[in-house]
Amino acid sequence: MPNLKEVRTRISSVNSTMQITSAMKMVSAAKLRKAQDAITQMRPYAEKMQEILEGLSTGLDTSENVYARETKGEKILIVAITSNRGLCGAFNSQIIKQVKNLIGGEYKDKNVTILTFGKKAEDAFRRTEYFIKGTLLPRHTNEIFDDLTFENASKAATKVMDAFEKKQFDKVVLVYNSFKNAAVQVVKTEQWLPIQPVAAEDGAQVSSDYIFEPNKEEIVNDLIPKTLRTQFYKALLDSFASEHGARMTAMHKATDNASDLLKDLKLTYNKARQAAITTEILEIVGGAEALNG
Repeated sequence: MPNLKEVRTRISSVNSTMQITSAMKMVSAAKLRKAQDAITQMRPYAEKMQEILEGLSTGLDTSENVYARETKGEKILIVAITSNRGLCGAFNSQIIKQVKNLIGGEYKDKNVTILTFGKKAEDAFRRTEYFIKGTLLPRHTNEIFDDLTFENASKAATKVMDAFEKKQFDKVVLVYNSFKNAAVQVVKTEQWLPIQPVAAEDGAQVSSDYIFEPNKEEIVNDLIPKTLRTQFYKALLDSFASEHGARMTAMHKATDNASDLLKDLKLTYNKARQAAITTEILEIVGGAEALNG
């Protein structure tokens, strides 16, 4: 039978842990509401802009659009988006696993560079040969989640776009968690650059006849970079909302598990206490009988 003091100490420890996980769950739930509103409002606009961008790219010559140039695809930049903090289940590990799968599979014989957003991805790849080689790439990217705005996301996106424009990279891929609901996050791998034109079902490109107003050059110089920045911001918002959803779910499960463990410990404590009392009674009765005898 376990020692009563040890069981009491463990009950106190589990109870404290349950209070912490319950508080973290409520904090994540509050943050999730704001992050969820941001991504659900942003997503329809970003998807429509992406649709226009892909359609527009089919009618442009590669010389007119530097972001849709044909490349050999030898120099690959993988943008891995995770969180700065843990305690959110498999949220970070599945991104790290996906990036490793890309390096060892699709881009096995390529020159790969990894740009991380989030301390967890940085910790995973900091000491590898793939970690930030580009001099034009943004630095201190983990700080972006402290104030996630379109302006801050645009600054980071612009630096990556400049690196691609100067042919430092042939292809830029985003790897992030897409927010579906509080309990479900979907790992996505998207080619951000170069822009892929819309393809028909048989594989042929879809031709789009656009009337440009005011003119084609102004549209290319303004709309395309803005759309690319919007897509980058959407990926960050998706990941941010997914993080809070994953943490809320993980803390909810942890609280439930702590509650179940607490019930088992209290039952064990009561049994041990009852056994101790019974033993003491038997000792007293036995002593009394010995004196009478």
